[in-house]
Amino acid sequence: MLKKLIPFFYFAIPTMALAQVGGEHTYQFLNLVSSPRQAALGGKVLTNVDYDVTQGLFNPATINVEMDNQLALNYTSYLGGISYGTAAYAYTVDRHTKTLHGGVTYVNYGSFDGYDENGNSTGTFSGSETALSLGYATQIGYSDFYFGGNLKLITSKLEQYSSLGAAVDLGLIYIDEYLDFNAALVIRNLGSQITTYAGLNEPLPFEVAFGMSQRLENVPIRWHITLDNLQEWPISRPNPARTTSDLSGNQTNEKIGFIGQVIRHAIVGAEVFPEGGFNIRLGYNFRRGEDLRILDQRNFSGLSAGISVKMNKMRFSFTHAKYTSAANSNFFGLQIDLQ
Repeated sequence: MLKKLIPFFYFAIPTMALAQVGGEHTYQFLNLVSSPRQAALGGKVLTNVDYDVTQGLFNPATINVEMDNQLALNYTSYLGGISYGTAAYAYTVDRHTKTLHGGVTYVNYGSFDGYDENGNSTGTFSGSETALSLGYATQIGYSDFYFGGNLKLITSKLEQYSSLGAAVDLGLIYIDEYLDFNAALVIRNLGSQITTYAGLNEPLPFEVAFGMSQRLENVPIRWHITLDNLQEWPISRPNPARTTSDLSGNQTNEKIGFIGQVIRHAIVGAEVFPEGGFNIRLGYNFRRGEDLRILDQRNFSGLSAGISVKMNKMRFSFTHAKYTSAANSNFFGLQIDLQ
């Protein structure tokens, strides 16, 4: 196993560390959580290779024959009245090599009141964005490695401005069936705008992520560890709201040390009865927990929990994710076996 993992970790080392995240890219919705299962396990999981057809939206290397004729519909009541959803479907043309995957991600930002520079009302306007994807994965020779890719077409309309873009996701996964251990590397949103909003070309939210998971031998639990945004260092900035003052009025900014920066890349999760008809899922997103925590107050930011219940050919999923004391999100999912 070690000899097989060495080349995998070699390719898992990110060579780009200058990209930024948060507020500096267009089409930010591309990195939203894709399903209740993802949300429950901390927000990003790269290594589930099973029936979960929505997983192919985040890591195309996981596309497999178990997804054949599976249709997934997911909806999220997000922050600030924003709602979004995803849908995914897979069809196996050939039982050995040809499983095709299609998906859509849609976000509706709701209705806004518009005003000009003088404060005069200009009526209401809305905003929405959509990404359509087509994916495929294949085994690399007779090895334990699988490679996959998603091709995405992106449309965005914000007030009277619109934009069109294209991107690809690339995924590589190592599957050790004997140890029930998976490790994956994903490069997401590698692309650009085709047409811009107002003549200014903006970068896409490029991301590199690495993940591992394993089902414990004698316990019905599968653990997950994901390291996201590996293309950026440092990942967090001091929070101005946490600036402290001494008796002389001298201010001290929040300090985020090396360990603090490292831990903010980590997401952990666990799934109880991962292969059963009833699942319990728990997760913790360290970056969300640290960036959104309130000093001197316990608000459980970063925690998420969910369940999944299978009834005949349908599987229902629900997740509640904690952001702050005043902001939480609920994720709903339905997967239907059309066979």
